[in-house]
Amino acid sequence: MIGSATRGAPPGIPYNIRMKIASWNVNSLKVRLPQLTQWLADARPDVVALQETKLEDAKFPATELAAAGYRTVYSGQKTYNGVAILAREALGEFADVVTDIPGLDDPQRRILAATVGDVRVVDLYVVNGKAVGDEKYAYKLHWLERVREFLAREIERHPRLVVLGDFNIAPDDRDVHDPAAWGEDILCSPPERAALKAITDLGLADSFRLFEAEGGHYSWWDYRQGAFRRNMGLRIDLILLGEALRPAAVAAAIDREPRRWERPSDHTPVTLELDT
Repeated sequence: MIGSATRGAPPGIPYNIRMKIASWNVNSLKVRLPQLTQWLADARPDVVALQETKLEDAKFPATELAAAGYRTVYSGQKTYNGVAILAREALGEFADVVTDIPGLDDPQRRILAATVGDVRVVDLYVVNGKAVGDEKYAYKLHWLERVREFLAREIERHPRLVVLGDFNIAPDDRDVHDPAAWGEDILCSPPERAALKAITDLGLADSFRLFEAEGGHYSWWDYRQGAFRRNMGLRIDLILLGEALRPAAVAAAIDREPRRWERPSDHTPVTLELDT
């Protein structure tokens, strides 16, 4: 939904440009490509960050997404992980693409950054961590420390920054369907939440909470136990917004509809709209 000149603007000069940005953990792009292309046609986002594409780069469906009107940049691997950024062709080429960050020797494809138009987009698929106390949990906290250092540098270079993706952390108890049952387990533990807060303390706002203070809004539901039907979910898919863009935020939402479709991802898209 790239905007155009509006009343009061000199001819040919954009005055108010609406940009819709989304994040979606598709849990296998090979499986979910039909759902993605349907959603792109229905929701008409301008920029989309994907996680868990689970595809080697050679098999990424760039041609199919180009046919849908999107340029793509991606960093993938076979079977696991994988991230991608899609942007409408009207936004131009991607610039300053980053797939690896200093201090993080990680062969898993979980980080992708690119400049789209005049907005810096950082797509993250945060380590799950498996269980509190597990070695993968310790690595998750280390990973988040290195990412925070990277984002501190990014926000200095690119004040118009959006950081989005599957964070595998519910920010607080409002984002958990049953805080007592989850307690301090993985995705909800105090060290994970503290690591996320250290990132937001860089000056990054949880965009959904700019518009909705109440709990009960989730972006992930287990496939088991009728979790989606019973709304037994977590809000772990986030769009964080740099201070320079915060005044431009006009709407944020969780689009539950794709979770109702046949063969859905266990996550659903989250969106942010900016008047830039």
